[in-house]
Amino acid sequence: MLFSGLASAQPTGLQSLERFIAQAHNLQSDFTQISLDESGQAKQTSTGVFYLQQPGKFRWNYKQPYAQQIVSKEGKVWFYDADLEQVIIKKIDRSIGDTPALLLSGSVKLAEKYTITQHTQDGDVRWLKLTPKNTESSFKYILIGLKNDVLYGMELSDNFGQLTQIIFSNIITPDTLDEELFEFVAPEGTDVFEG
Repeated sequence: MLFSGLASAQPTGLQSLERFIAQAHNLQSDFTQISLDESGQAKQTSTGVFYLQQPGKFRWNYKQPYAQQIVSKEGKVWFYDADLEQVIIKKIDRSIGDTPALLLSGSVKLAEKYTITQHTQDGDVRWLKLTPKNTESSFKYILIGLKNDVLYGMELSDNFGQLTQIIFSNIITPDTLDEELFEFVAPEGTDVFEG
């Protein structure tokens, strides 16, 4: 159901999101990620654990169906695929600067980079729609869902017609996280590509 009082609802949703990001200096959560095709059918479901440390550090540990890791620290992102035995290292720039984890990392000024609107209210989950102001963004839009002002889920629509849904569960915000979570050392025999 769309909000009819859109103008009055917008600040509340944005303020809730900004408050959550400001308080989540360290975050750990299980996640389920579903990739959908253009007809809305699930192509692949992945599960794992997500870690976030502000500012700018995150780690996605994919466990099923494939072991993969995405680690970010100090302006770089490591994409590791255990099955392919390869890691790709990229600098965070305009091409990957709008990844979902960076939105939560405290290093992005949301209102500067996105047009933010109240999208829907689904039970006790409030969805906000973030539309990139940069026309070169790799995403058409990103939805962020908050349940009782805590992160619940994300939906990403990219420029290639792919739709990805991520649902977070068992969220905790510990005082600290092990710094080694945000270090990536390629296992022996791994091909490393830096671009």
